[in-house]
Amino acid sequence: MADLLRAGTGRRVLTVVLALLALQLGQLAAPAWACGCGAMVPGDAARVAVGREESVVRWDGARQQVVMRLTVGGDAERVAWIMPVPGRATVRLGDPALFEELHDITAPVRRTRYHFWPQDGDWPLVTGDGSAGAPPPAPGAGAPVGVVGRQQLGPFDVARLTATDPGALDGWLDSNGFALPPRLTGALRPYVDQRWEYVAVKLTPQTTGAPLTGALDPLHLSFRTDEPVYPMRLSRLADTPQSLGLYVLAAHRMEPASPIGGERPSVTYAGRVTARTGPLAELAAGRPFLTAIGQEFPFPERIVGDHELRRAPADDPFQQVIHEDRLRKVAGIPAWLLTVTGGLALAVATAAWFAVRRTRRPELPTPPVQPPAPAA
Repeated sequence: MADLLRAGTGRRVLTVVLALLALQLGQLAAPAWACGCGAMVPGDAARVAVGREESVVRWDGARQQVVMRLTVGGDAERVAWIMPVPGRATVRLGDPALFEELHDITAPVRRTRYHFWPQDGDWPLVTGDGSAGAPPPAPGAGAPVGVVGRQQLGPFDVARLTATDPGALDGWLDSNGFALPPRLTGALRPYVDQRWEYVAVKLTPQTTGAPLTGALDPLHLSFRTDEPVYPMRLSRLADTPQSLGLYVLAAHRMEPASPIGGERPSVTYAGRVTARTGPLAELAAGRPFLTAIGQEFPFPERIVGDHELRRAPADDPFQQVIHEDRLRKVAGIPAWLLTVTGGLALAVATAAWFAVRRTRRPELPTPPVQPPAPAA
């Protein structure tokens, strides 16, 4: 009986272990589609994830430019991504120096402030370790998929497409080496209904056999639009949390119309552009207002639409300030310690002085006792 029980227990344990192993292997083989601006698709069974996306949106009231740079990680050697755009787009390589300029301009100001009493991290409260295009065709006009143009830009193979049928778009992408996940077909339907176009990109590392990791070369897209918009709807297919850094150049300070399913967008910088040279000056002709916006998407599946950008209530400038708290010291010694020890020393000295003075006080002679007067 005991042997039968042990055998049954052993089979159950083995079943659980095999199930967990199968689940783990399935997770390793499943591709991760992740891109804050569209849908990134790894080739074969490799994995790729976009940990950070930075984009610059320049809108002059009629035409929008988007300069986009993705930081990716994983083991994929070939990657493709699809980005919907509301109008006929032109595509070229962007200048990586643009983002370095923006980082410098929008960096927080660091200021030092001093405190008298010790805080967590100060001795003795130390914790832790101390450290112009033509409009897109109307639905039903022409072939279900139209190739507007195809070009090679460095490591990017770029195809500009129109489509009136998500299924036909799927077939074209698949036959031309742009793998498309099945669940993306339905996600494209709103863009097809709105007569948007698509920019499909394939990219491979310049070194054969090397995975695509780190910051990719930026791409510069330009298209006509009546209202500024940043495509985000397809990023709801991502398997990993997304982080978006968006720089908006427009006549006024701008803001997203809604969080679209992510955390509340936060403005990290706002102010007029004063650059006179470099890629930022070229993109920001006319001294537009620069608004830097950060947003996190911990649950990408909750994304419900694209970022529609609108004018903020006021053109108030803003820059983050990071305070570095330091304990006030005198000659390397905490001021509070000097004050406390000095006060204690003064108290001890005062008490000692009174004690010494008391011991040195002269004793007065005892007056003689007068004998009682004789009785009369």
